[in-house]
Amino acid sequence: MPAATFARATHMFSYQLYNLLHVLGIILVFMAFGGWAFHGISGGTKETNKARALLAATHGVGILLIIIAGFGMLARVRSMQAGLPGWLHPKLFIWVLFAAAPAVFNRKPEWSKALWFLFPLLAAVSAYFAINHPGESGAAAPAASDEAAQTEAE
Repeated sequence: MPAATFARATHMFSYQLYNLLHVLGIILVFMAFGGWAFHGISGGTKETNKARALLAATHGVGILLIIIAGFGMLARVRSMQAGLPGWLHPKLFIWVLFAAAPAVFNRKPEWSKALWFLFPLLAAVSAYFAINHPGESGAAAPAASDEAAQTEAE
């Protein structure tokens, strides 16, 4: 896709809509994780999971929304002009792990209890990188820049 076409496509939606779709994707992914985790904790297996197709579809749509909306937000704020920002790499790694999670839930249902606690922690780490953009030179975190603007206005 040529750069000009991509730029026009990403400007079709507002940052707020991309953000909403991103959050919806996260909700869908964690709904699927909850279903797989409860099934595994209850002693269920891949073969006995009657909701497996629904969980897989929910997870897949969620991951797709997260990716599309996440990169849409980056394009709206022009964070990718010099390539992927450094703070995005750990987020992408975590979401690649989340994208592969159905294989773990299906093959190792006995791990479900541990994953029930691990995945929210990984999501919090991902959120930390999204909110604070650590390692980004010359840019303050969104909350800090709001405080600075308010201080300057006074």
